[in-house]
Amino acid sequence: MGERNYVIYDVFTRERLAGNPLAIVLDADGLDDGAMQAIAAEFNLSETVFVSPPARPGHAAALRIFTPKYELPFAGHPTVGTAIALAERNGDGVGNDAASLLVLEEKIGDVRCVVSHEDGVAFAEFDLPQLSQSLEYVPDNEAIAAAIGLGPHEIGFENHRPSLWSAGVPYLTVPVSGIEAMARVRFDGQAWLDLAPRRADGNPACAYLYCRETLHHTSAFHARMFVPGPPTYEDPATGSAAAAFSGAIAFFDEPRDGAHQCWIEQGIEMGRPSHIRLELDIRQLAVSAARIGGNAVKVAAGALLS
Repeated sequence: MGERNYVIYDVFTRERLAGNPLAIVLDADGLDDGAMQAIAAEFNLSETVFVSPPARPGHAAALRIFTPKYELPFAGHPTVGTAIALAERNGDGVGNDAASLLVLEEKIGDVRCVVSHEDGVAFAEFDLPQLSQSLEYVPDNEAIAAAIGLGPHEIGFENHRPSLWSAGVPYLTVPVSGIEAMARVRFDGQAWLDLAPRRADGNPACAYLYCRETLHHTSAFHARMFVPGPPTYEDPATGSAAAAFSGAIAFFDEPRDGAHQCWIEQGIEMGRPSHIRLELDIRQLAVSAARIGGNAVKVAAGALLS
């Protein structure tokens, strides 16, 4: 095969050059694992998606999701961005308020997405293919505080405490006292590697810091997410972390039965403001279903040369 088309979208934002950038290779059929990993390393974004024909008729596509270092079974901003990219490529809902339904085949399983457009900006929402589950972990608040450059007294608020959750990708969720402390975070990747529990693939659980205090009045939580590396970096918007965080919200806040919606702001300290919508359906004080949603805008298009 000759040239392979790709697009780049900024995800969880309504504006270009904000949110979390995503590369999507639209013609990935025939690429082996090594080639996908090498291309993801070349783009050097937090994730690159490779789109292939689906295994089942009626589905939109099969996806492979790679960081520059390894493959992920599932991730939020690649799901939102790719759903929007495929809908816009097909002309579904563009220029009107019509919604289109797509099923994306990911390593974690089939992911159902709904894409709509309002005022020319796309929005996608997907059902979590796996609900968040609590994983066994005994936190060391002093070690956690040292790894993020804060004092132990700044870890936790109300009844929230550090805990480990996964909706396909595990995260160590760390409540922080407030937005001023969040701004002072100085993440030490090596110190985090020393304390972080390991995922099934051997990689460490990343740090998802959050507080109740927010910059925008429409947001319910302010968040930051750090990857310990190497290399160590901060992610401007992390849907899989928000998915995992849904378990912490349900456990600590104990919302009543019914539907609940909240917005999570992230990436502000990086200059890449992002907004993630999280919806929870609560039944008998437990999460019965959950959805992640957000906007995405196309910023670039091109072709990979063979």
